[in-house]
Amino acid sequence: MKKTILNLAMTAMVSIFMLSPVSQQIAYAQLSKAQEKKLQKERNKEYQKKIKEYKKENWKLSGSSRTIEVALLEHYKKFADEQNKEFVGEVSQCKSINVCKQFALTNAQNRYASLASGNVKGRITSMLRADANMPEVEIDKFIAAYENEVKAEISGVLTESYSIIRDNGATKEYKTFFILNEEKANAARARALERSLRETKISIMEAQEISKFVNEGFNLE
Repeated sequence: MKKTILNLAMTAMVSIFMLSPVSQQIAYAQLSKAQEKKLQKERNKEYQKKIKEYKKENWKLSGSSRTIEVALLEHYKKFADEQNKEFVGEVSQCKSINVCKQFALTNAQNRYASLASGNVKGRITSMLRADANMPEVEIDKFIAAYENEVKAEISGVLTESYSIIRDNGATKEYKTFFILNEEKANAARARALERSLRETKISIMEAQEISKFVNEGFNLE
């Protein structure tokens, strides 16, 4: 099935290349329109599935007069900007909404910082260990400093889109769905790197190599 779809797509692209420039523009527009229609159909399916899931699991919208349906629709609209990604902060046990909200933000900050530092650590540890003048303690110090700096910086990048809450009796469960703009997140990580390098004895050459890894980004999953 996948091969058939791929073959059809390739045939369509080859056919477009054989057209005149004006005809190519029209064909590309039609292809783009068809892809957008398919994307919208998939988004609608995802939307319906998510709403059904929320209602089945007794999740309610928190801190808003909107319905959960409207909140989710507005949330999906924000992905029109390809730089915008979803990032979730959650807490399984909390008592007041204000505390739940703060814990969810802290969870998102900690998780993002952990992913960021883990990505860098996995790529630079062997490089730094190859430096005979680089003690192991300095490597650990840098990674810890970088993670802490990212945690502080990313709070200004995470924008709350909507939050949901579920009452479990004595305690509550809470999730906040943030919009994370990757361009701003890259800048935040660069600032975090700059400050963390001041606290360690990493050479300029090594710092430049680390900077490349930081700028590349990583999977948010």
